[in-house]
Formats: sequence, C-alpha cells, structure tokens
Amino acid sequence: MTRRHGDSDVWQFDTSPCHRVVISAPPAFYEAAEALGVTVAADEPLARHTTFHIGGPADLYAAVNTIAQLERLAELAAAHALPLTILGGGSNILASDGGVRGLVIANQTRDFGVRVADLRLADPALLTVGADVLAASGVALAGLARWTIKQGWAGLEWAVSVPGTVGGAVIGNAGAHGGDIARNLAWAFVADPGAGRAPRLRAAADLEFTYRSSILKRRSGGAVVLAAGFTLSRGDPVELAACADGFLARRRASQPTEPSAGSIFRNPPGDVAGRLIEAVGLKGQRIGGAQVSPRHANFIVNVAQATAADVLALIDLIRQRVFAQFGVELIPEILFLGDWSAQPPYGMLHGV
Repeated sequence: MTRRHGDSDVWQFDTSPCHRVVISAPPAFYEAAEALGVTVAADEPLARHTTFHIGGPADLYAAVNTIAQLERLAELAAAHALPLTILGGGSNILASDGGVRGLVIANQTRDFGVRVADLRLADPALLTVGADVLAASGVALAGLARWTIKQGWAGLEWAVSVPGTVGGAVIGNAGAHGGDIARNLAWAFVADPGAGRAPRLRAAADLEFTYRSSILKRRSGGAVVLAAGFTLSRGDPVELAACADGFLARRRASQPTEPSAGSIFRNPPGDVAGRLIEAVGLKGQRIGGAQVSPRHANFIVNVAQATAADVLALIDLIRQRVFAQFGVELIPEILFLGDWSAQPPYGMLHGV
C-alpha cells in the first residue's frame, strides 16, 4: 500500500488479482449463515452477476431471499468485521478486476404488495407506517412498475425501462423520462449493521435526494435499504400501459443491447452527457474490449470480454476530452465497487 503523491488522504492499492489480499471468515460465521438458510461461497466471479459482465471475485458471496435474511446476514457481517457490499440487479456498477473484499450479499428479496404483511418481516411491528405500495429492496424496479400499472396505480410508469432493484433505485434516486424515485417515495426501511439498533423508517425528506443521488449514496456509513414504500395515485390501467409502452419503445430505439451498466455519466446542468461525448468525436471509440456505444454515447458497452480497466480508461478519456473542449466536468453516475487505486478511481481534471 502506498500513498499517492500530492494527496495525503488517498491510498493506492495494487489491485491485480495475483496480489489481492483475500478476507476470510471464521467457521462460526458460516455456521450462523447456514442457520439463517443462507449458503456462503468463496471467490465468486462478479462478472456472473453484473449487467456489464465485468468484475473479479468476491471473497465471500451469498444470496438472500427474505428481508429477514438480508438484515441478519448484514448484522452478522458487522459482528465479524467483514466489509459488506449489497448487490442488487448488478446494473449501474463497475466491479474492479481485482474483485471485492469481504462479503457480497446478492439481494434477491422479491416480496411486494399493498400491506405490511406482504413483506414477511421478522418483526412487522417495526414498520409502523403503510403506503400505497410496499416492496422489498431486491424487487426489480421495472417489474414493480409493470405490476402497479396493471393494478391501476399511477406514478412509476417511467420506471418500466429502468434496470436494477428498488434498493439501488432508492440509494441512487433512479429516474427516467422526467420521473424519479424522489417524487413517489414515502419512506425507506433502513438497517444500520453494527450500530446496535433495530432497522428504522427514514422518510423520503430525510434522504436528501438530489439528481441521481441521496444521503445514502453520499455517505459510506454502511446503511442497508431493506424495503421501501411508495405514494401513488389512481389511474386508468389502459392509459398507464400506453404511456409505459411509449417509454419502452424510446428505450429500445435509443439504447444499446450489448452488456452495459446503463448510463455512465450524469447529465450536466443544462446539457446532455451523450451530446457532449458525441461532439468530441468519441462515439464508437474503443479501448480493449470496451466501446463507447455507437447507438448512445453515454453508454459504454462490453463488446469483447472487456475489463474494468478498459472501461475506466474510456471514462478518463471521455472526461478529459469533454473538459478540454467544453470546460464541463462529467461526473460518473455509476458506482465503483471493489479494489481501486483510489475512490473515486477516475483521474483528476486539470483546473477542476
């Protein structure tokens, strides 16, 4: 581990797979996980579990199916001082080639409905406030949106074309077509593993939503979203479905089909990231197995067994070119998981 020159509080790690320092767990951890009905595997390649099809091994990997398993396994990781990463649908992330240290929990909680009982909580009394629609954090956001449309609930039509899970959407304030999570979220049910307190309700106003972000994303305190409640309104299912079909058609016409993480950069104020990238001549640019999509310049696609290093090199190139020509700093929207030389891992721009 070496200190990076000129940056006293940033540390640089050698992240090549042959030098990775694996974090293991004692037998007691495995036994406690098994008692929860959870199997823990070692050295699971994350490329199998991300929409980018990129990512080195997780030291430890486990899939959970209920909110109770998610809460208790996260608490178990804290008790054994294991670094914890929650993986939802695997979109909107770039996992390091060196992998992710500690425990990765694949959040496969799928319960949703209109009653607190639909969530199968270990202690339903903790959830004291209802909502029009409630969903576990591992529910696919697009699937939830389709269900609400069929039930005649309006407000999530924009989400039918958005990949990822409810939990990730809450953390990143996911949005599309003029809508976002902040507009319809009533509350999030959040655990703080290792804090010595029960999960608690966080009102939407307390999450300090901004464009594609929330306080949960900006703070690395280890909070785990367990479930979310949404405030919706009644609508005509036929009209809602027609609106959603229009959004899906726009997505199919404008976005690539190759493996990707989704949009790479936030749109800067008053402009569109894809337009800027195309304007500097990088649409179709390729480094290694990663390419700026010829269909939509704000997507980087995996065209030939791309590595995370390939993608990061393209991100740096894009940011440098756009800043040099327009003076605009593009900020990545995706999250960077695992071993990187720094966080965030992309290079600094001259003058920023």
